[in-house]
Parts: sequence; C-alpha cells; structure tokens
Amino acid sequence: MVETWWNSVVRWFNSESGQAVLTSAILPFLAIVVAAVIATLVARGSIKRLIAQQDNEQKASAIASLIASGRKAARWSTLSATEKDHVDHQISESEVRVRLLPSAGASLAADWAAHQLATMKANSVNYTFQADQDLSDLEDGLIAWHAKPSRARKLFAQDLAAWKYEAAPATDDLAARQQAWKTKQDEQETVVVPTA
Repeated sequence: MVETWWNSVVRWFNSESGQAVLTSAILPFLAIVVAAVIATLVARGSIKRLIAQQDNEQKASAIASLIASGRKAARWSTLSATEKDHVDHQISESEVRVRLLPSAGASLAADWAAHQLATMKANSVNYTFQADQDLSDLEDGLIAWHAKPSRARKLFAQDLAAWKYEAAPATDDLAARQQAWKTKQDEQETVVVPTA
C-alpha cells in the first residue's frame, strides 16, 4: 500500500502537472523560506554589532568621565568649596554610570575607581608626585578594563582586597578608641561630685 502510494506520488511529480506545481509553488516557497532565514541571520548579526558598538561607546564615555573627575581630584586641595561640591557630584555620577554598564566587572571597576579617587583627594594636599601617579594609575587601570575586562577585573579584585586588608587595622583601632572614649564618658557621668 505504501509502495503504491509512493509510486503514484513519484509518477505525479514526473508528470507535466507535477512539474508545474514543483516549479511554480514548491521551489519558490523554499526559496522564500531560505531567503527569510538568511535575512534573519544577517539582521541578527547587525543588531548584535550595533548593540555592542553602543555598549562600547557608553563604556568609553563613562571611563572618560571618571578620568576627568580624577584630573580634578588630583588638584583637590586647590579647589574652592563650590568646585569641590561640583567635583564630588561628578565623581558620584561617573561612578553610577560605570556601575550601570552591562560589562563584566563594572561594579568592581567603580569600587576601584572610587578608592583611587579618594586616595587622589588625600594625596593632593601634599602637592606631590603621588597625586599625579595615582591619576596615571587610574587612567591605566580604566583603559585596561576597557580593553580587557576579565583581566582588569581580577586586578581590581586583588587591589580592593589588599586595600581592605590595609584599612582593617585602622578601622579596628578607631573602633577601640571610640569604645575607650565611651567608657571614659560613662565613668565621668557616674562619678558623684559632692556638693557643699
């Protein structure tokens, strides 16, 4: 039964009416389907490239704004109070822009840059080479992150861990001093001063 059905289909395709259906309906339909698949793949690739280009431009813009903020932070001690407020606002805005990027390690890069900028502000008081060196480190680190995010992300994580380790004793010391001050205040309050 299947064999007779198959033979009749083959005979029909070999007939003049079967050839007409094949060339006027089936082949054009297959050509349209193949063209649609190819057009979809081309459009998908173009859209991916466009999105990647826009992400790259946003990342470059956010990095440029952080570096510009870094240049001003390197001169922190020479700025007026209103300029310092403006620079602080720029730093905060730049940091948020970096955090919102859809890139690997964006939050680590923002944390690292925030620490670098805080260090630059502190070192600008001395009018030393250190503030310029910190600015150079900031620029190099952010440009490296732009070029190779995964490798720079590891370096940022290492630097942040080292800074956290260095800052831990100072924080512990501060907490101990605060506790001692509180104890001293409590003792002074409990001392009864006799009145005559």
